[in-house]
Amino acid sequence: MSKLAVKGGAAVRDVKTNPWPTWPVWDETEATALLEVLHSGVWSYSGPKETQFNRAFAEFIGSKYALSAANGTVTLQLALEACGIGYGDEVIVPGLTWQATAAAALDINAIPVLVDVTEDTWCLDLTKVEEAITPRTKAIIPVHLYGSFVDMDALMPLAEKHGLWVIEDCAHKHGGQWKDRKAGSIGHIGSFSFQLSKLMTAGEGGALTTSDPQLWEKLDALRNCGRRPEESPDADKGTGLYGDEGNFIQSGNYRITDFQAAVLIEQMKRLPQQNRTRDDNAIYFNTQLASLPGVQPMRRDERETTEAYFNFAFRYDRDGFKALPTEIFRKALAAELGCSVEACYEPLNACALYVPHTKPWRHRLDDEHFRQVDPKRFELPVCTRAYERESVCFHHNVLMGTHADMDLILEAIRKIYDHADELK
Repeated sequence: MSKLAVKGGAAVRDVKTNPWPTWPVWDETEATALLEVLHSGVWSYSGPKETQFNRAFAEFIGSKYALSAANGTVTLQLALEACGIGYGDEVIVPGLTWQATAAAALDINAIPVLVDVTEDTWCLDLTKVEEAITPRTKAIIPVHLYGSFVDMDALMPLAEKHGLWVIEDCAHKHGGQWKDRKAGSIGHIGSFSFQLSKLMTAGEGGALTTSDPQLWEKLDALRNCGRRPEESPDADKGTGLYGDEGNFIQSGNYRITDFQAAVLIEQMKRLPQQNRTRDDNAIYFNTQLASLPGVQPMRRDERETTEAYFNFAFRYDRDGFKALPTEIFRKALAAELGCSVEACYEPLNACALYVPHTKPWRHRLDDEHFRQVDPKRFELPVCTRAYERESVCFHHNVLMGTHADMDLILEAIRKIYDHADELK
């Protein structure tokens, strides 16, 4: 019998006796906070827990303001709307991201422009970004993907040169820091997700960060049925932000509940130490991974002073791994470790969940617009190669254990390499 777990052998990790750390992490502090909300009778609509969380999150990120919202998809949409982006405007997004990054632009009748990524970070290739800018371009959405950061030192001057808004998609980067500034405080607006798998979670939820008082006022109204914020200490109420028809702006209800805010307050307290644990394990793992054949770590920019990982990724080279197909390697590694091992996101030009042409009643504003929103018109060779051949991704819970856990992943990779001929 083969020694490989995928062929019936003993696994490197017996998860029945040695399970991986679980996610989400919670204890009696969340339970107590939830009961406080329950007994208060103030369950939603800018309640005390939501107010407390917004202030604490703004302080944590280093922005002047933070606002909670229903999820990390709608936060991107509201950010674009607050910047005045709409029909026919172009928004540059990476081709390798969750479909919501592009769908947020699509759903306000803007045109998502898909741009390829760099090979060693899977974040926006800024050379390609500049090539994609046209007179219709209004914004760039950099996505800090998995454990990598977009080069914000280069992006912000590029955006300023062309007069473009920068909306940071920080769904993977809670607490990550570029030099002396946290993700979400560098662009004009930061967008965060608190969905169940994220580094901070309330099951669902999202947040927006900004230091611009006029953007804050618009964002607060947009997430709250168009109502002007009750307190607007820095915004000039005579600016006409809400048009000439009065004090309101057309919008919907994108609020969270005080139950979610109560959980997020406690989750945020845990985040810095959790990030330190994940980063310590990632550094330990990547240092040794670099010496193994056929695998290599993602590039970590020296300007990333605090790392945050949503999913932990490395690159696979089948030619250096005895020509073992990538999908077979992922399956074999999952079998050895008893956890999910997956590819990165599907490139958006071939993503099963990003298909604008399936809703012509919404997105066919005219024939030319319908052509422009077709993702298949974009070529994304680096995204495609990463998805099909190079990416190996774990959920971030694998980084929440010990160096011994990292040793088991390395042992599993060596074991598969030694027995690769059995799988080809």
